[in-house]
Amino acid sequence: MSTIALDPAPTVTPARHAAVRLDRVTRDFGGGILGLDDVSVDFHAGTITALLGLSGSGKSTLLRHVNGLERPTRGSITVLDEDVATLRGGRLRALRREVGVIFQHFNLIGPMSVLENVCTGGLGSLRGPRLSLMMYPKDVRREALGRLERVGLADRAFQRADTLSGGQQQRVAIARALMQRPKVLLADEPVASLDPVSAQDVMALLREISAENDLTVITSLHQVQLAIDVADRIVGLRSGQVVLDESTSGVDAAEAAHIYSSVSGVEGAAAGTRR
Repeated sequence: MSTIALDPAPTVTPARHAAVRLDRVTRDFGGGILGLDDVSVDFHAGTITALLGLSGSGKSTLLRHVNGLERPTRGSITVLDEDVATLRGGRLRALRREVGVIFQHFNLIGPMSVLENVCTGGLGSLRGPRLSLMMYPKDVRREALGRLERVGLADRAFQRADTLSGGQQQRVAIARALMQRPKVLLADEPVASLDPVSAQDVMALLREISAENDLTVITSLHQVQLAIDVADRIVGLRSGQVVLDESTSGVDAAEAAHIYSSVSGVEGAAAGTRR
């Protein structure tokens, strides 16, 4: 009896899980001001997404909704399979331990040593206050040194944080956030205060760390080319609405100009002038 050779089943690459999902989210501040306007967007696990848009476009508002600092007027937000709007007390604190945050102005304690600043990132899993470096458990101090080594600042561990350059301080802030062992990292304009070279270095570091730890990074930026260089995907916001959502793969100079026009509203303004 003859046999029939069957073609092998095609290999299917599984879609990445959505670590963060916003479903028709609106944030109404009153007086006709919408911080977010019917926003639906997924952020996939282990990827870097850059939020682009002018000041007031909704980037920071979106980030604050992800870790529960803002509550939506309408719609739902799911982070690591948790409905953020329903969380209170200990459950909300537990989620926030898995969502690290990096700020534009670093938020370091200047007179404190670099190492102690990094140790503060582990406070969420410790009981009681810590009034000095030596009050942290030895394993926390050891982990903090390892985080500093990863960001290239182990040799500055006992230096005052406010004596570092801006780029170095942001690296310390990244090391501090990593002490939480987060699954999601929010970076709100993390390089807005830095010179172009330091900005590139910091964003390249974030990309490396995301790849190493399968970390979901959502960062707000103004610089289109920097977003193209480091992010897997760009989400453009304008007046609280998503106006652009595309991969950065293969984006050329012309496409970069289109992205800028989309998020700034230049194309729409030009079209209105022509009419």
